[in-house]
Amino acid sequence: MSTNKLLLIISLLLVMDVSNAQESNKQKFRKLEWLTGKWIRTNSSAGQSGYEAWNKVSDLKLSGKGVTLKGKEVIFTEKLELIVKGNDIFYVVSVTGEPKPVYFKLTAITDNGFTCENPKHDFPKKITYSRSGNHVKAVISGDGKSVDYMFLREE
Repeated sequence: MSTNKLLLIISLLLVMDVSNAQESNKQKFRKLEWLTGKWIRTNSSAGQSGYEAWNKVSDLKLSGKGVTLKGKEVIFTEKLELIVKGNDIFYVVSVTGEPKPVYFKLTAITDNGFTCENPKHDFPKKITYSRSGNHVKAVISGDGKSVDYMFLREE
């Protein structure tokens, strides 16, 4: 076999592999689309409220926003994304005042939940969402600490 034919075959196999990985990510990503909409936090601290709102930007990107309010005043916001980067899916958190976003790699996914992890981050190291009907429990955890966020889908 000539070198040109061998290079052509290798190139085609690489393209097919990338194409298969992208299709696999699209299938995985569809399992995340239940997250779209507005979720009202039901276990906020006294005097506070909060929500997460998620939108589908494309077949490979969800964009979200997390907001905490004290009365009507916004006291905390974070930009959230679920994106495909390379062959992986990431949950990306950008917090006001922080220089760079933090990437958490998707490590588990089901029809009703997912887990993303970044063992190098100080806190959290793990973010888990699990859905039951119109309820979602999000848990951030790491180094023996854990914080639960309970949400109800806004109708």
